[in-house]
Amino acid sequence: MVALQKPVTAAHTAPEGAYPHLAPLDPALDTLPKNFLAMAKRYDQHKVAMRKKRYGIWQEYTWAESLAHMRDFCLGLVSLGLARGEKVSIIGDNDPEYYWAELAVQAAGGISVGIFTDANPQELAYVLQDSDSVFVIAHDQEQCDKMLELREAVPNIRAVIYWDEKGLWHYRSDWLLSFQQVEEKGRAYAAEHPEAFEKLVAQGTGDDIAIFSYTSGTTSLPKGAMIAHRNLIYGMRHVFAVAPIRPEDNYVSFSPLAWITEQSLGLTAHVCIGTVVNFPERAETIQNDIREIAPSALLFPSRLWESLLSMVQVRMTDANWINRALYALFMPVGYRVVDLEDRGRRVPIWWRALYALGDMLIFHPLRDKLGMVNMREAYTSGASLSPDALRWFRAIGVTLKNLYGSTECQTHTLHYGGEVRFETVGKPPPGVEIRIAERNEIYVRSRSVFQGYYKAPEATAKALDAEGWFHTGDAGYLNAEGHLIYLDRVKDLVPLASGEYFSPQYIEVRLRFSSYIQDAMALGSAERDFVGALIIIQFDNVARWAEKHRVSFTTFVDLSQKPEVYNLIRKDVQRVNATLPEAIRIKRFSILHKAFDADEAELTRTRKLRRGFLAERYREIIEAIYSGAESVQVRAEVKYRDGRTGVVQTAVRVVDV
Repeated sequence: MVALQKPVTAAHTAPEGAYPHLAPLDPALDTLPKNFLAMAKRYDQHKVAMRKKRYGIWQEYTWAESLAHMRDFCLGLVSLGLARGEKVSIIGDNDPEYYWAELAVQAAGGISVGIFTDANPQELAYVLQDSDSVFVIAHDQEQCDKMLELREAVPNIRAVIYWDEKGLWHYRSDWLLSFQQVEEKGRAYAAEHPEAFEKLVAQGTGDDIAIFSYTSGTTSLPKGAMIAHRNLIYGMRHVFAVAPIRPEDNYVSFSPLAWITEQSLGLTAHVCIGTVVNFPERAETIQNDIREIAPSALLFPSRLWESLLSMVQVRMTDANWINRALYALFMPVGYRVVDLEDRGRRVPIWWRALYALGDMLIFHPLRDKLGMVNMREAYTSGASLSPDALRWFRAIGVTLKNLYGSTECQTHTLHYGGEVRFETVGKPPPGVEIRIAERNEIYVRSRSVFQGYYKAPEATAKALDAEGWFHTGDAGYLNAEGHLIYLDRVKDLVPLASGEYFSPQYIEVRLRFSSYIQDAMALGSAERDFVGALIIIQFDNVARWAEKHRVSFTTFVDLSQKPEVYNLIRKDVQRVNATLPEAIRIKRFSILHKAFDADEAELTRTRKLRRGFLAERYREIIEAIYSGAESVQVRAEVKYRDGRTGVVQTAVRVVDV
């Protein structure tokens, strides 16, 4: 159900008495560096803390080696003048050096500021200026080049420290320092101040700010959420009270560390629980690297899970006839078992036997290909994941759990083991309260709630009330089981002329479940009589389909406007419509001639739609959808297979469902 529900007020508080880990933090372990230091002292010098794949080989780092790098880098920053309370921005991919750098900054009493690696120079400059950063720790040449371009605009930055030297050997700038150079300064500082590191770590408290995590900025400039050490530790503990993680567990760190969820369930779990963190070589090798590690815990944004599912579906169409037949035969068995479990019914012995056979013949080999044979805790967060995707992963034996949360509070709700409900985002974990307020707005209160926005007292006062409730701006409701059903942002619930409300995101998520749809934007307003849609095709998958069905094309633009492609996409629109009330079904749609692009401000860096901007940019196409027109002329930039680019005038079609 996606129409707006009648406003209700409810609260859910999970009992804390049975969860001693939610007691106040031990002052000896109330910061991330204190936990890291204690963990390194607990294990012998041969215990592996993390691995990084370099040049096809997994390089291992023990807890002792990891601590040495962190300690030396911390004291190196202190020797360069880093003072308690100052901010250091980090921009780079997930690597051991990122962990060491962040913990080193915090050990010195500083605040770490994560920046997404694909931030352009303007976005980078904004965060550096807004956060008052004094150092930048950068991954590689690409990020150093951005900083050199911005040097005059960021006079507060004292130095840029890089950890990947490739391409930087011949750079001559007194502003650039290598990671190793800073470590050398740290060792020299330690020789003169032998007890400095332990004293610095001991001075920290759980109330100190650990990180600034910048909001996505979908409706305004990004804001720096101030997250204390205790917020991160409690946020991690809330989740692991429901889904425990063990010290011997392998975790793959791939989601951006500028994202709060990776900070909470990745870095914080590593230093507080002792999980072994594994860093893939690069994005292109992630699937193979995961298969080699076979982790027991994995956190991906919803789009990556959807991408994995699309990959399997496409590869299955190209598989040999035996595998296709087994897949077609046993997937319905998997779905049947999952549906029975979801309804709380006992699975008959013959269905369990059929599933066991299917697991041996197709599901276990499929999990092996995905690197999920040991998977115990698989999480999805960020934008909502389609219930169909959750159902598919459960059918093959991967219990994928939805995490619903925010930058400001970390995890609000999640699916408990054995209580996965496809239409919900789960229940509050122990220690977290949920309240449904006016207009179905979701309020959250817990010890993981942030300390406010940096240099934004008015925004802080608007988001945090006197009773400690964080006003999420999201709409939803609690069902009879205490599960939260997420609708959309309160401001994004859209009325139609009929008075019906619909959730654009709800529709878009279900459209993206198709292996042929990369993105979608649902349309409607109080002046419109029906719901429309702009759809972006998944070019590689649609191109493969077109070649298989002898549909000729030259470019993305050409392929997107083929009548055969519209007929293909129409089937997926009809599939989604079947789950919607008649009044809010998609009546007309258009396939865009290009993909949405973050570099053109159409998406945020976390891949969320900038709806206002998109509505204006594609205004002519949207008007055609609602005027009954069959096409509209647009100018489009095209890229040919030989690398040439050009601009063409093309007709974008509009069709009825």
